[in-house]
Amino acid sequence: MSGTILKSGPVADAPIMTVDGLVKTFPLGRSLADVLGGRPVRAVQALSGVSLTVRKGETLGVVGESGCGKSTLARCLVRLHEPDAGAVRFEGADVLGLQGYARRAYNRSVQMVFQDPYGSLNPRLSVGDALAEALTVHRIVEGGAVRERVGELLDLVHLPRDAADRYPHEFSGGQRQRVGIARALAVEPSVIIADEPVSALDVSVQAQVVNLFLELQERLGLTLIFITHDLRLVRHISHRIAVMYLGKVVETGDTEAVFTAPRHPYTRALIAAVPQVDPHQRSAREAVRGELPSPIAPPPGCPFHPRCPIAEPQCRTVVPALVPRGGPWPVACHLAGPADAPEFIA
Repeated sequence: MSGTILKSGPVADAPIMTVDGLVKTFPLGRSLADVLGGRPVRAVQALSGVSLTVRKGETLGVVGESGCGKSTLARCLVRLHEPDAGAVRFEGADVLGLQGYARRAYNRSVQMVFQDPYGSLNPRLSVGDALAEALTVHRIVEGGAVRERVGELLDLVHLPRDAADRYPHEFSGGQRQRVGIARALAVEPSVIIADEPVSALDVSVQAQVVNLFLELQERLGLTLIFITHDLRLVRHISHRIAVMYLGKVVETGDTEAVFTAPRHPYTRALIAAVPQVDPHQRSAREAVRGELPSPIAPPPGCPFHPRCPIAEPQCRTVVPALVPRGGPWPVACHLAGPADAPEFIA
């Protein structure tokens, strides 16, 4: 990534959002042979009991391999997907039970920025019309104030005000992502969920967009949930980190502490796989071995045990809970000892 990224300042300890035991499955289609054979309906287990806490004003980085459930989690938090089980609470309210005005208020408070900045924008609407639509539907401003507010939103994301008269195809990828951010900000949210927001962008503009997020967080008091597979990025921008594997959170804690002394074998493997510019700092240790198991038929016990270099018999049968286990932060591993134990230091 090009450019310098600066992490925002200290955050409050009070949680703004809590997730407890979130479950989401997607049923697969059945063939005629499945029906005639009486085979049960198969389903992809995208989320298998995700639990985490988001503090007000912080940046929480959610990381993991492709297919681990990061994007499904994001869509469940904004209720684009309805979870099958579990709970989500926002400022003390049960999110999954909200209806009518209360749900619309939540939708305003928690907004999402998508990975594909072009696919998330209506190509038939000018930028000004897209922003004005969000403002008028939610009655943020009305009448002649709409045009002025559109200009202010463009100022916030460092786009010229005449961009309001142009269409998405007339912008670069980085500029389109700025438009997507402006649209999310239009309804004055307190939480932004950014799902791989820079992975589709040129490396030369990734740092600019990330710094824009952090600038807006500092200026507007936003809480960020930043979903990415780039561990170098998440280390620089996040206050805390949640590591996901096969639909579960397996480790969560303060970012620098986790990177310095990861306690879960999967976290250690991910960190070992991060490319190093300095050849003297490159690790000879093998990164994550094997392939991610199928979410249609996840392994019993600890989901990581087929790939874990230290797995023991209990790991193959007993699902580890996400608890501190004598250490300073929660980890879902039967064998996790104190963070300063030699066998758990990367």
